[in-house]
Amino acid sequence: MAAYWILFIGIAVASWLVSSNLKSKEKKYSQIPLENGMRGKEVAEKMLHDNGLYDVKVTVTGGFLTDNYNPANKTISLSKDIYLGENVFAAAVAAHETGHALQHATAYAPLKMRSALVPVVSFSSQWVTWILLAGMVLMGTGAKIGTSILLGGIVLFAMTTLFSFITLPVEINASMRGLKWLNSAGITNSRNHTAAEGALKAAAYTYVVAALSSLATLLYYIMIFLGRRN
Repeated sequence: MAAYWILFIGIAVASWLVSSNLKSKEKKYSQIPLENGMRGKEVAEKMLHDNGLYDVKVTVTGGFLTDNYNPANKTISLSKDIYLGENVFAAAVAAHETGHALQHATAYAPLKMRSALVPVVSFSSQWVTWILLAGMVLMGTGAKIGTSILLGGIVLFAMTTLFSFITLPVEINASMRGLKWLNSAGITNSRNHTAAEGALKAAAYTYVVAALSSLATLLYYIMIFLGRRN
């Protein structure tokens, strides 16, 4: 158990460092203007049209780095700073989210798998904590049903962990698509393309840490289940 807590603390520290690094990159690369003066919204629309997609909407949403692509209604939502931004960071994020739209249009397998898990993960996020807690409390009282309830909670949590790991290739591939297009379309050049790469790498690290954190938590619950069962 001590080894788990060392791992958990290590992941928590890594999460803080990664989050701080992303904020630092955002602040730094937002100061690098695009030489063509395009806003994030225009970058996304041009990437869509260059790839023959005209049925995807680009809208603005609130919050900080809340950018996302919704395959259900084919909408790219960009946070205000990205939507209106005329800088390398905004272009990189806009191209990344557009990369998800391209994945959807080409039936990219990992994206299809992640989308299929959304209903389960949505249910799990609402109830898994209570199910796990109920299972542990009942096991502590000696009630046999507690074992089954805890196991059910672990299975649900395992689905969220699987979702986190499937998210990794989806995000990395979207960034690769976005960076390739930014370069080929001349949106970025030899003077600022490295900054775009750095921005998306910093964002990718957040998904890696999230997946590892989910895995560590899953192992913790499994250890509780095995320990109390025995």
